[in-house]
Amino acid sequence: MPAFFIYLIRLVRGIRDGLKEPEFRGLFWSVLLILLSGTWFYHAVEGWSWLDSFYFSVITLTTVGYGDFSPKTAVGKIFTIIYIVIGLGILSSFILLLADFQRRERSGLLPRMTNKGKRPSAAATPDSLPANGEEDSHAANSD
Repeated sequence: MPAFFIYLIRLVRGIRDGLKEPEFRGLFWSVLLILLSGTWFYHAVEGWSWLDSFYFSVITLTTVGYGDFSPKTAVGKIFTIIYIVIGLGILSSFILLLADFQRRERSGLLPRMTNKGKRPSAAATPDSLPANGEEDSHAANSD
């Protein structure tokens, strides 16, 4: 269960940090728009509740498709075809951009493990760091 909460925190941080970039922000609002438009359409045309309409929109665009709901009207079926083609591209682009953004902005256990827990000082440059994993004798003796 703690892993789930860690994942949710990383997801929220990734979205929050990603909203600073124009491309990410555009895809984020496009995903919200496509989900809300699908939710509204299924509520209005198919007569489903707001929750059922939102649920169907999400499971359709994520290609889960449990089969518990399906459009019954011809207009609903035609809309669903167009909705999947357009929405799947938008949602998958957003997920890929979010994953790429989190990969680039990774600040967790892995970077600390690869640097063996050491953080270079702000004034350190690549030329001033010890070569071949050698310890700086002054830094080692300063503690």
